[in-house]
Amino acid sequence: MMKLSNIHKTYGNGALQIAVLKDINLTIEPGEFVAIMGPSGSGKSTLMNIIGFLDYPSSGNYELNGEMISSFKEKQLAQLRNQHIGFVFQQFFLLPRIPAVKNVETPLIYAGVSKRERRQKAQQMLEKVGLEDRIKHLPNQLSGGQKQRVAIARALVNDPSVIMADEPTGALDSKTSEQIMELFVQLNEEGKTVILVTHEEEVAAHAKRVITIRDGMITDDRRQDA
Repeated sequence: MMKLSNIHKTYGNGALQIAVLKDINLTIEPGEFVAIMGPSGSGKSTLMNIIGFLDYPSSGNYELNGEMISSFKEKQLAQLRNQHIGFVFQQFFLLPRIPAVKNVETPLIYAGVSKRERRQKAQQMLEKVGLEDRIKHLPNQLSGGQKQRVAIARALVNDPSVIMADEPTGALDSKTSEQIMELFVQLNEEGKTVILVTHEEEVAAHAKRVITIRDGMITDDRRQDA
């Protein structure tokens, strides 16, 4: 369970401080599928970064499975990210000069997994996302949808409990976007917690819960039939 209590986030100093998040109170249970929506500049990506241990709140408490992590050091947060979170981003962030299978292996290198096991797990994840025939292709030999599937396979390779996606369909056409969202639905049905940031109603429609954020505050939190 992820529990954020009275979270504030500000940037800058003194009179130049800008409040990006204001008194955020939010609980996400294991196995949920949550979409975080809001206009540009609303604070939704900052909220995702805090949920995913990529950024620190300025004040407030963050509990993960009952453990207070708000004051964790960067090394501790890095370990949590590696153990619990898989990230998917709009721009894919694939390494351009290595094939798909080696891109997927990358998190396992940092986890200290042997070369043989890395390759086996990476191939399994690429098969899971339907790219078993593209494992040796370089990123520039893949379509946008295929690149995002490689990115999802990379996010899954450490078997995280939570998948976090920031505008995962933003660079894709509508048909490919739908295919990618169906993959997220499948992952959620398999037990993964899925948290995604989007400004698109069509994307949020796949989630079971939609949180709206405006001007750094949660203005709506509703459940829906996906």
